[in-house]
Amino acid sequence: MKSPLGIKILFIINPGSGCTGTDWHFIIKNFFKTSDHTIELFDLTVPCQPESVLEKIKSCLPDKVVAVGGDGTVKMVAQYLQATQIPLGIIPAGSANGLAKELMIPEDPLKALDVILNGGTKRVHLVKINDHLCIHLSDIGFNAYMIKKFDTGNDRGMWGYIKASWKVFWNTPTVSVTIQTDSTSIKRYAAMLVIANATRYGTGALINPIGRLDDEVFEVIILKKISIAEIFKMMITHLPYDFEKTEILQTRTLHIQTTKTAHFQVDGEYLGVVSEIKAYLLPNALTMIIP
Repeated sequence: MKSPLGIKILFIINPGSGCTGTDWHFIIKNFFKTSDHTIELFDLTVPCQPESVLEKIKSCLPDKVVAVGGDGTVKMVAQYLQATQIPLGIIPAGSANGLAKELMIPEDPLKALDVILNGGTKRVHLVKINDHLCIHLSDIGFNAYMIKKFDTGNDRGMWGYIKASWKVFWNTPTVSVTIQTDSTSIKRYAAMLVIANATRYGTGALINPIGRLDDEVFEVIILKKISIAEIFKMMITHLPYDFEKTEILQTRTLHIQTTKTAHFQVDGEYLGVVSEIKAYLLPNALTMIIP
């Protein structure tokens, strides 16, 4: 499908995402140097001022908006495009790029830019979790604690995640939780609870094999125990989970209460500790640009 002529594309660039040093201005401008399209490049500041993104979108009036960064950058831009008809594209530039992998967007910048111009669109749902917008995956427990360790470590990229995971693996207590969905109320002991809008983490771990971004529910994955065998299934074999260790629920609304505080993250952003989670589905909330 060919892109229409004369469209305006706004690129929101996070210079601090992933491995820094990529000259995104050069790559993007060079890609469009012979095109009839209008492009605007907007660099996020450090510290980031999210309201400046909204102001830029309003002043630019783009036909498409592209987040150049990781999942956190995508989430920040998405909150200003939800419930609009402006499609959101992704140029993967983070450490893990989970949502980009979910949508099969190429990691190669030039191929990803081609998707922005010539790809299709898909309407997806989002999840609101404790007033935070979740476009990909949120969780409490093991993975959130690992992200905290990753953020405070010196290593970036996949090696940084591996080192952080190894540190956390041996120090993740189970927490008593009460989980209320549309149809049930249960109590469990869990090392990790995932609120899954998508299917897999940026590391490649398939955490939610039944998930879809365009259905009418989201999933809650209860990992009762973090084990090498279950991690191997998620990363390599993708065989069915052991129900004694992992359980999956589907719902449109969710209320979680824990007996003690647990680490909490949304789309790769560590948000501290919580003892309560409230979440609900936002159907058909965002238009994504896909291959």
